[in-house]
Amino acid sequence: MILLQVTQAVADSLQVAADNLDQAIANADGLDKLALITQQLIDAGVRAGGSILKALLVFIVGRFLVSMLNKLAAKMMDKRHLDVSIKTFVKSLVNILLTILLIISVVGALGVETTSFAALLASAGVAIGMALSGNLQNFAGGLVILLFKPYKVGDWIECQNFSGTVREIQIFHTILTTADNKLVYVPNGSLSSGVVTNYNTQETRRVEWVIGVDYGENYDKVEKVIREVVAADGRILNSPEPFIALSALDASSVNIVIRVWVKTSDYWGVYFDMNKTIYATFNEKGIGFPFPQLTVHQA
Repeated sequence: MILLQVTQAVADSLQVAADNLDQAIANADGLDKLALITQQLIDAGVRAGGSILKALLVFIVGRFLVSMLNKLAAKMMDKRHLDVSIKTFVKSLVNILLTILLIISVVGALGVETTSFAALLASAGVAIGMALSGNLQNFAGGLVILLFKPYKVGDWIECQNFSGTVREIQIFHTILTTADNKLVYVPNGSLSSGVVTNYNTQETRRVEWVIGVDYGENYDKVEKVIREVVAADGRILNSPEPFIALSALDASSVNIVIRVWVKTSDYWGVYFDMNKTIYATFNEKGIGFPFPQLTVHQA
């Protein structure tokens, strides 16, 4: 639409110049005609060149102002110590609005009537809104996320079959950084209306293991060894108290469940370290780990 308006304005200018040129030539004779033609062409070139230079100057100055206003908005938000999630959203929104205003200014500098251009944008707004209904839903979803804050920048979340750290909350998408350092762009609409698991909201998390031992092992001995291992790890909280119990008599093993509480930041460290410690300690204490086996009795 913008290109159409610019093209129409240039065409109108050329048509006016051509009409004036035809009238002047019709009233002139001999060398006067050539002089008039040359003068008209020069005048038309000067007018067109002036409009282009004016538009170019508006574009350069406008880009500088857009950059300055973006930096100013960022500084103001930094001074107010706003949440990083709000900062990234507002920065994206301000940049888009300023860019739209810059485009309108450049078009106006080219000689296009901005009032008609604005009316054209308004009439096209309905069609564009229908075509971009999904993006409008994502925009509304972004506002809902910023308002109710189910997550913020820096949180580890799981949603839409993806999990990762929230890197940015933009106008239409939330950007996640996965564990293997991939960027995933998740639409805000699906996040605001779907299921989101936030692993950083609570200060503590429960870690659980299910350890299998051989049939015939002394359960009291196994439980005592496990309690000693748990008590030796200072990252495991005493409240709630660690829970250890015989959970199942499986086909090839006696399963023991272990549940402890840790700080959220210590979750994976405790989980992996405890696996290693239990394996080494059981081998040291002579506690056997089971493996699938089949006992055949001959009739």
